[in-house]
Amino acid sequence: MSEHRRKPPPQPQGGGGRAAARRAAQQPTSGRRAAPPSSSATPPPGGGDQYGGRAGARRGAQRSAPGGRRRPGDAGSGGGRGRRDGGRPGKKRFIDYPRAGKDGVKRWLPSWKLVLGACFTFIGLILGTVGVALAVVQVPSEQKAAAVQKNVYYWSDGKQMVVAGGGALNRQIVPIAKIPKSMQYAVISAENASFYEDWGVDPMGIARAVVKMAQGGETQSGSTITQQFVKNTYLSQEQTLKRKATELLISIKVGATKDKDDILAGYLNTAYYGRGAYGIQAAARAYYDKDCTQLTASESAYLAATLNGPNLYDPYGGQGPAATPEKNTKRSMDRWKWTLDREVEVGHLKAAERDTWVAKGFPQPQKPKPATNRAGQIGYLTDLADNYIVAHSTISKNQLDRGGYQIHTTFDRDKVEALSKAVEDVRKANIKPDVREKDKFVQFGGASVEPKTGKIVAIYGGENALEHYTNNADYTGVQVGSTFKPFVLAAAMTHGKRDPGLGATQSDSQRTLVSPDSVYNGNNKLTLRNYNGSVWHDPSGSEWRQVNDGDEDRGLVTLRTAMQFSVNTPFIQLGMDVGTDKVKEAALAAGLDKDQLAATTPTFSLGTSAPSAIRLAGAYATFAASGKQMDPYSVEKVEKDGKPAYVHEASSKLAFSPRVANNVTDVLKTVVEAGTGTSAKLGDRPAAGKTGTTDGNRSAWFAGYTPQLSTAVGMYRVDPNAKKQEFLSMRGVGGQTTIHGASFPAEIWADYMGKALKGRPIEQFERAEPIGEKVFGDGASPSPSAVPSTTPSASPSKSPSASPSKPASPSPKPSKICLPFDRRCHQGDNGGPGEPGTSGDPGGAGGPGGDPGTSPSPEQSRGRPGGGGLFGGMRD
Repeated sequence: MSEHRRKPPPQPQGGGGRAAARRAAQQPTSGRRAAPPSSSATPPPGGGDQYGGRAGARRGAQRSAPGGRRRPGDAGSGGGRGRRDGGRPGKKRFIDYPRAGKDGVKRWLPSWKLVLGACFTFIGLILGTVGVALAVVQVPSEQKAAAVQKNVYYWSDGKQMVVAGGGALNRQIVPIAKIPKSMQYAVISAENASFYEDWGVDPMGIARAVVKMAQGGETQSGSTITQQFVKNTYLSQEQTLKRKATELLISIKVGATKDKDDILAGYLNTAYYGRGAYGIQAAARAYYDKDCTQLTASESAYLAATLNGPNLYDPYGGQGPAATPEKNTKRSMDRWKWTLDREVEVGHLKAAERDTWVAKGFPQPQKPKPATNRAGQIGYLTDLADNYIVAHSTISKNQLDRGGYQIHTTFDRDKVEALSKAVEDVRKANIKPDVREKDKFVQFGGASVEPKTGKIVAIYGGENALEHYTNNADYTGVQVGSTFKPFVLAAAMTHGKRDPGLGATQSDSQRTLVSPDSVYNGNNKLTLRNYNGSVWHDPSGSEWRQVNDGDEDRGLVTLRTAMQFSVNTPFIQLGMDVGTDKVKEAALAAGLDKDQLAATTPTFSLGTSAPSAIRLAGAYATFAASGKQMDPYSVEKVEKDGKPAYVHEASSKLAFSPRVANNVTDVLKTVVEAGTGTSAKLGDRPAAGKTGTTDGNRSAWFAGYTPQLSTAVGMYRVDPNAKKQEFLSMRGVGGQTTIHGASFPAEIWADYMGKALKGRPIEQFERAEPIGEKVFGDGASPSPSAVPSTTPSASPSKSPSASPSKPASPSPKPSKICLPFDRRCHQGDNGGPGEPGTSGDPGGAGGPGGDPGTSPSPEQSRGRPGGGGLFGGMRD
């Protein structure tokens, strides 16, 4: 056996084991390998290899360990520090991961030292990053950021309309000493109870807001008063992560450098309270006509509530269907009471004092007083433009009110003046509140839209924006009655009548598209039925019998005739046959707002919805444009500092096929030519439109269009001072027995449209191509002896009768059978039903129907109230 394989001699007593290994490791080396000793030489002490050094220590450790290897650190390991990590050589690591000397899962489980070290490292990185960010971020100039300017509004032709907003706002800075403690405490209690203790941000508040939103609760910002002050004074209102991060950093810096009272005063002086009021002094004047020093604890609690959203907390209403006076009043009263309770809870108000203020009742503010340069229609126009900008751009209300913008609108000055004059002429000639009690509280509203572009060219919002604050052209909650029927007809021609024999599982392919010449029963008080023929029952189990205006029985009528004279029973049954969900779909496709539509009960088809005049004019414009829908808009572009801040981008969609839209137009032309809307004729210029009147004669409408312009005009009565707001009956208004869409609204419409289109070329509507089948509604099936059961049609029905019966000797001209009141069918003509007749048609102004003419006789007006028949049905 060679020398280097010889086993080491036994270890000397007292010098073996780990001590020997250490001694061997401590022996000096010359940096080069020692000469090998002779075979008779004695092995080095400690059993080291003859090569010495660390290599000898390792080999010695291997030979002394069981199985030929030793564990790291055992005696005989020779020089060096031994092995780690399963015997592999290396220095001890700063981060022992994966863990040495551990096997299996334990090898990958971090020790408590590692976990604690990672936590401290993470916290250190965060603090370091925040520290660097705080050092880099600078607090902007307060005076420059909070500066306000004026906005300039322009007409559609580029001429200046008005200079308003911005610097025109009522704004006055007051020191904290002049802001009553009651106002300070109300805001602190409601917005940020830890204001005097926090560092400018409230991590717990942010966490609570996140948890609340994650749980589906009320959306909360988690912002402190300091953050709100920073946002109002230094930053924009945009909702981006960058802006929010900047806000947090500046808030920390401001919280550490500014006095708390200065921050609170800054917030109360820059916050927006609504009514164009920035700052507590302006708010005190706008709501209570007093200096802020005179505010009571109760008034302060209410003003603190407005900071939560001025549009939703003004008792006199705001913009949009969610901000009605009724909803706003309840919302503001609840928030006022909650704020008082919150002040007691956090120790800023005594319970006895709270009870005293609650007992005195809600501190009702005064009516709004708009700026004087917004008199007449200007205030309505600028408000409409402002609302559109905030809703459709990244420009916030706060930014807009600070001013500096050039706003180019779609409003045509001549058309605005023409619409206003048309309304005022009718008002002056007929509405005399000093003479007739019924003439008090009469309101008009209107809007005009270009079908091909969607531009809102004119609106009528009320008598004067300085006296009447609700924009009557926007959402008012007024039902539109029978002007809704064209959407029922469009749905019937788009989706078709459901086959009564196929059950609820049928598909859309098992429907029959409906023609305007389809026949329905127009008699009064018909029992409403489901599409399968069964009697419809309401949730209480009662039947519904629809009435017509004046309790008129019409017999069998075509849908064209039913539209012509606004007969209710055919259209409520048609809605059931098609499905009110499909009717709603058609209304939305035309451009109506879903938030302004009523529940899809059967009377939905008769106009229980309350779209604004703007939306109604826009939806009718869809028919005028042969089915192309364009959302109405009021702002072309917004500029600031010579750069574009917003530019309108035109977009359109096909709501209905041209065939459907043009057929609706063809039917509505009949209404103007020889139906309830003859007072809206425009001479040689073709026009299409529909009258509308609601139950109890509480509102009246006329909506119509030419190829170039679509306009809707509404009329109603409401007492703005009444404790309970409700629409009042218009019977007796203007000295007339009843008010219908064919009276004052149609008169205003015709006057305005004639002036607005003066000098414009006369354009014709596109020709209506044949569509659908001549179907028969429930109870309207023709007698086999008079009309064959298989109705001729240009295209076969998609859902033929399950058991058709053929007459023995069919009539050579079955289509010559005419129906009562069908002006387009005349026996003896060469044409069939649906073709124009020559004379002798009933109707016209003063004719019978759901909407009488301009001078209805007492006989035509008597009977059940309301021309729309919305709630006047008989129940069994």
